[in-house]
Amino acid sequence: MDFSYTAQEEQFRMELRSWLEANLPEGWLEGTFNMPEDQAQHGQFLRDWQKKLSDGRWAAIAWPEKHGGRNATLMEEIIYHQEMVRVKAPPLVNYVGLHMVGPTLMQIGTPEQQEKYIPKILSGEEVWCQGYSEPNAGSDLAAVQTTAVKDGDKWIINGQKIWTSFAHFGDRCFLVARTSKGEKKHHGITCFLLDMKQPGVEVRPIIQMDGEHDFNEVYLNDAVAYDSEIIGNVDDGWRVTIALLMHERTGIGAQVFSLEQQFSELVGLAQELQEDGISLIQKLDVRKRLLDLYIKSRGSLLNYYRNLTKQLKVGHPGVEGSMDKLFVSEVTKELFSEAISIQGQQGILWKDDAVYGKSYWQKNYLYSFGQTIGGGTSEIQKNTIAERILGLPKDVGR
Repeated sequence: MDFSYTAQEEQFRMELRSWLEANLPEGWLEGTFNMPEDQAQHGQFLRDWQKKLSDGRWAAIAWPEKHGGRNATLMEEIIYHQEMVRVKAPPLVNYVGLHMVGPTLMQIGTPEQQEKYIPKILSGEEVWCQGYSEPNAGSDLAAVQTTAVKDGDKWIINGQKIWTSFAHFGDRCFLVARTSKGEKKHHGITCFLLDMKQPGVEVRPIIQMDGEHDFNEVYLNDAVAYDSEIIGNVDDGWRVTIALLMHERTGIGAQVFSLEQQFSELVGLAQELQEDGISLIQKLDVRKRLLDLYIKSRGSLLNYYRNLTKQLKVGHPGVEGSMDKLFVSEVTKELFSEAISIQGQQGILWKDDAVYGKSYWQKNYLYSFGQTIGGGTSEIQKNTIAERILGLPKDVGR
């Protein structure tokens, strides 16, 4: 396998690196910038950051130029992820819009929908969330119970969504609802481009165990969507949801490179921490555990590169993305568990009392559990790998 980059690709890297140095918030690279803690100010900061990325055509580099992208190659996308991870750039507040909704609109949406929604997705003017999971329909999306009933040229929607990321910032939602009862439960589903700012939509925060607020419940009480806000065809939403989920898998590259960087930070932590006057990195049991994590993280990276090579050959992502998702999320959880463990009693400290930077390790440890759920649970990924890669039979009753 050739891990080198062409001269043109390295030039792309230098262009991006120069732009980041000139446009990241003052003090970001030095580690002195503090993100706003107020929810509204935090959201506005992230919108402003995406607008700056959009103005520089760095918000969605893989998009066609006519939609504000750069027609970037797959290798340029990899370099983009590497550089964003390297500087720990601010997250994209419109991740769902940029990585899932926008590409799906380009693939399936009407010209009118593309013209109406895509520019605002790119600039961050409209932030999107994803209305898939429900209290009784999480991994089994086909069990969706939210209903949409036809009323003239509009649809009346009632139901509940849960674990909805970005809903508290959201202007619109890529919503899945049941519009009829088909012979099979994945029939009779329709996808709507729902306005989140209407009276029939109520967003309630879900406060996590770290006190933060990333997820939400969304209650739909006679919310309204119009025929023009249907993507695809009525009752054909299953095909649309699968298309969107395929685009979701393409964002795994950033997580792979983050894992590589986080392992380096863990090694640095083990070098700095001491026990009985001896650096932890010198202790045999710590070194053995770090070696195990290195093997797993390196294996995750190489497996990602292998799947990337196949994608370069066939021209589109495949089911192998489930392998990348499973490995990265599970190893990330192990890595941060080890970071907490080697800190001993200090590992349970929080915020200003925590070791090295206001509970960095603690927050990421707690967040790592969610990574094994969001984007498809580890259990679902194992089923996908077993059935679609290994060719094993489906479970009885599925």
